[in-house]
Amino acid sequence: MSQNAVAGRYAVALYQLAKERNELEQLEQELQVVEKVVAENPQFLTILKHPKIAKDTKKALVKEVFKDASQTVINMILLLIDRKREELLLEVAEQYFLLANDARGIADAKVFSVRPLNADEEKALSEVFAKKIGKSELRITNIVDNSLIGGVKIRIGNTIYDGSVKGKLDRIERQLLSAQC
Repeated sequence: MSQNAVAGRYAVALYQLAKERNELEQLEQELQVVEKVVAENPQFLTILKHPKIAKDTKKALVKEVFKDASQTVINMILLLIDRKREELLLEVAEQYFLLANDARGIADAKVFSVRPLNADEEKALSEVFAKKIGKSELRITNIVDNSLIGGVKIRIGNTIYDGSVKGKLDRIERQLLSAQC
């Protein structure tokens, strides 16, 4: 079974538990803290994955680092340690965020543009593309990419909407090359 599918099962179980206990928002915030800790301290995940470090030592480390987190989040991490699935920690968090956002009608999008977008442009893109994918809101992360020449490229999940000048030039080039054959 793929890592993604396994992480998805843990995330679904965590999401269902959070929903039963009315802790969706709280767990999402705590999982964001977990992500931040791992991002700022990459050696933390290395220690959790190390085969020569005892489970008890790993569990003690988790309890110390996340002492302010709910027992639900701590238990999920401890379960990953028990099952030797520590490498799934970030993937479980990502899958949980997707489930929580989907329940709220929110999708995350990465918008690539030549310059930073202003609030009005982000709002307009959010409204248009949220309707297109059947969501109520689109959370936009703007990434500046000078290679686009102009326009925008939007990535929502696995779908890419390419309205960039570079993308249009690439499509024209492919059409010209296929016409020559």
